Amino acid sequence: MTVPQQKNPDSDAIHAAYSSLSGMLLAERTADGWWEGCLSTSALSTATAVLALSLADASAREKSETLQFRELVDAGLQWLAEHQNEDGGWGDTVLSVSNISTTMLANAVFHATQQSDGYPHEVNASQQYIDAAGGVDAVLERYGKDRTFSVPILTHCALAGRVDWKHVIPLPFELSCIPAKFYAAVRLPVVSYALPALIAIGQVVFKKRGHWNPVVRWIRRAAINRSLRVLESIQPEHGGFLEATPLTSFVCMSLLGCDLHDHPVTRRCLDFIAASVRPDGSWPIDTNLTTWVTTLSVNALAGEPSASQDDREATTLDSVDRHRIRDWLLSQQYNVVHPYTNSPPGGWSWTDLPGGVPDADDTPGAMLAILNLCADGESYLTKEKMALQSAATWLLNLQNRDGGWPTFCRGWGALPFDRSSNDLTAHVLRALTQWRSRVADISRESAARSDSAVQRGLGFLSRTQADDGSWLPLWFGNQFNHGDENPLYGTAKVVLALQETGHGHQPFAVRGIEWLISNQNDDGGWAGRKGLASSTEETALAVEALAGVSKADFAVISGANWLVGKVDDRSVADPSPIGFYFAKLWYFERLYPIIFATGALRRCLQTRKLVDGRRYKI
Repeated sequence: MTVPQQKNPDSDAIHAAYSSLSGMLLAERTADGWWEGCLSTSALSTATAVLALSLADASAREKSETLQFRELVDAGLQWLAEHQNEDGGWGDTVLSVSNISTTMLANAVFHATQQSDGYPHEVNASQQYIDAAGGVDAVLERYGKDRTFSVPILTHCALAGRVDWKHVIPLPFELSCIPAKFYAAVRLPVVSYALPALIAIGQVVFKKRGHWNPVVRWIRRAAINRSLRVLESIQPEHGGFLEATPLTSFVCMSLLGCDLHDHPVTRRCLDFIAASVRPDGSWPIDTNLTTWVTTLSVNALAGEPSASQDDREATTLDSVDRHRIRDWLLSQQYNVVHPYTNSPPGGWSWTDLPGGVPDADDTPGAMLAILNLCADGESYLTKEKMALQSAATWLLNLQNRDGGWPTFCRGWGALPFDRSSNDLTAHVLRALTQWRSRVADISRESAARSDSAVQRGLGFLSRTQADDGSWLPLWFGNQFNHGDENPLYGTAKVVLALQETGHGHQPFAVRGIEWLISNQNDDGGWAGRKGLASSTEETALAVEALAGVSKADFAVISGANWLVGKVDDRSVADPSPIGFYFAKLWYFERLYPIIFATGALRRCLQTRKLVDGRRYKI
């Protein structure tokens, strides 16, 4: 460990930094009182949207529609040209390094729109990057057995005339016609959330290359109309599947490739794509993470109630704010079976829009926020208790046999994004434990079931810890680390959960703490792994996890100093692309660094009593 011993942060400085951050975070609320955030613009989203609109333009029957599509296509191409990396490729965000997938998608649209002559440098440079990276083989290697994204990418390129259809792996879209309860049993070649892509892309691949087996040909011909009805039944009312431009665009371009320009699903997809464009001609990877960033913000500001209310600041949520946000969160809980995943009532999605799907990260986040929005001495209302009970039941029913929690569906264990994960399991354990300790009248049966689930979850985490003491997350990464992995995020989330659930003394928890301490950078900050450039998000996560751990005093002090320095030089809000979206698409969220740093310094103040020996209640 080479981190120099730091002096205790100046009381005024650390409190001033916290006040500045919490004030910034509160100022980011919408007029309604909660948070919407802003997802990074995506070259991948822009490329897929441009191709879908270009194909729609080619088959449009009305001049007004053609003009609208062409304007969007031209603006999207211009944006791509202006944001190409120096090596000729494109990354998923403007802060991302180039990758083969996004570069092939972007390169293809310049050809598909017949505008390659207008962008000769961009086209030639990107083709050189593709050739050097390995083209089709590199795409297939990047995703391995998971067809969720490799097949859509190659379909996009084939529709653009850049890849031969023989390289596009067929998808068994006929399986969508079986009852949804059997999806896990048949081991679909795509993850649970990619059913729309399975149907639409499967159909266009079948149309373009058929199948050598006459029985399969017959089955797939017979399944075309029925699977289209399934697709139509799971499409959100405003057209966007999962609120995601790439998924919606892949579905749209595939249906257009099947000459289904006037199909209702196609028309709704086009409406969503056109409505989702940003003023600069680009598209984000998803519309927003409103529910997610709201619960993160609430939990960063509120946290676990402290023992004293002597020190209330202006930068806080007042009772009106708390009630308004709490009522809004309660209204976002799913109270019916979800038409897409057949998920039972009780969960929350990442967004307040129709394309969201309940999951095991947003649901515990919402539970913690509802708990934290209740002021000291305030009783939980019946509607809040019912919502929390329903959410806890939803999570308990989702737990896998291995003791961990998957994202969307229990039992889908074939592909990475459907397996149990460390970061989600840690989040669920925190929520269940806080629910048990802070809501008095939980039934004996529910309490016993929750306690058993927590023990099984702890067992899962003890088994999935790496030999070096770290844990890997599912939904976050670091583009500069080997394998794009981010053990800092995973380990911080698990250590925080173990601390909060009273298991911080366990040997596997101690090993995780030691990993965090030993992987601190010499500048006092943290990154995905020691030696990489420190970031606000990663440093804040480590400080939050280690605050209150006596053996981590010096690490916490130096990390807090690092964050204070970032507040002072006004770079604390600079985001890093550490987020993974579906199929490992990189993103950054503008509010993440502010939220994470606020939560870290708040926890630092509460657990270490750094400011004049007092605890600070938010």
